[in-house]
Amino acid sequence: MRIGTCGFACTDMQVQNPQDRECAPHETGEIAVIGPAAFTGYFNNAEATTKTFRDGWFLTRDVGQMDEEGFAYLTGRALDMYISGGSNIHPREIEKKLLEHPEISEVAVFGVPAPVWGEIGLAVVVPASGCSLEPQALPRSDYGKITGYWTGTEADRTMLGGSCPAWPGLR
Repeated sequence: MRIGTCGFACTDMQVQNPQDRECAPHETGEIAVIGPAAFTGYFNNAEATTKTFRDGWFLTRDVGQMDEEGFAYLTGRALDMYISGGSNIHPREIEKKLLEHPEISEVAVFGVPAPVWGEIGLAVVVPASGCSLEPQALPRSDYGKITGYWTGTEADRTMLGGSCPAWPGLR
């Protein structure tokens, strides 16, 4: 076992890119599994089953990567992804960068409809205890550490909140 991984796959597993090809080591893609122990389909829902399989591979909707030794790393969920201007955006990348800011305690990023881009990211930010954070006060250098799709009107896409919802045990 290696810290930070899910260990080795216990069934036939690969990480696939959007072109249905296996990803290279350390390349992020969607986790897919195949074999007798894998999911076979939704009961009485052929349409959902068809959407969930690609060339016999069950798409788990988990996003991750594998290293050269076959250790698996989960990095997010495919359904959390949104598409902005034709780019697939994984909110976790943005959340991780925003959480580096010392005055941010929690953050959740998700896609919201936008007329030009299709969707844009919206960040719900919880200030750290005792901090009075204003979106306009966030240094643009913080956003500069985030890939090019999180630029422009960042302050207009940031809301301050009291807490972010989370599954039990994730805080």
